[in-house]
Amino acid sequence: MGVDPGLTRCGLGVIEGEPGRALRLVATGVVRTEAGAEIGARLLAVEEQIESWLTDYRPDAVAVERVFSQHNVRTVMGTAQAGAVAIVCSARRGLPVALHTPSEVKAAVTGNGRAGKAQVTEMVTRLLAMADPPRPADAADALALAICHLWRSGAHRRLAAAAAAAAYPRAAGGPPAAPRRAGSGVMT
Repeated sequence: MGVDPGLTRCGLGVIEGEPGRALRLVATGVVRTEAGAEIGARLLAVEEQIESWLTDYRPDAVAVERVFSQHNVRTVMGTAQAGAVAIVCSARRGLPVALHTPSEVKAAVTGNGRAGKAQVTEMVTRLLAMADPPRPADAADALALAICHLWRSGAHRRLAAAAAAAAYPRAAGGPPAAPRRAGSGVMT
């Protein structure tokens, strides 16, 4: 489940799939709160909707946009608070949470870390074979977060498995690893 945090609009998106396979849209939406409402009531509304989505869709993991520096401190605070609510809701259920920066998400989905919102929305629409683009942009961003995490987590699992096999080749059924020479450089 991807969460594009915000107090006025908090995007939510759930996808299903595996790296290297077609992705499937499960659900997408936006939690809206009134800008003039008291902060506690707004955060509670976000929490209630995230809890509802976690109950209804039972995701395996949650990806939340990492808050980055913006010029408007008030916007950063609201984004960080809504993101923290998503993290707490997920942690309460024992779900793994990943934080991805906007540029990581853009690069994963479009191939360009500086892509605009229209390009991200277009790629999300294509990748999920949607008839219409998700609206508003917060919904598209939440789906992009979910896609980014699904693809990156698969790569991370494969790298961890390869590292484990290299570290313990006999346990993995392979031949012993060749000894590493001192000063042979970086091993990737």
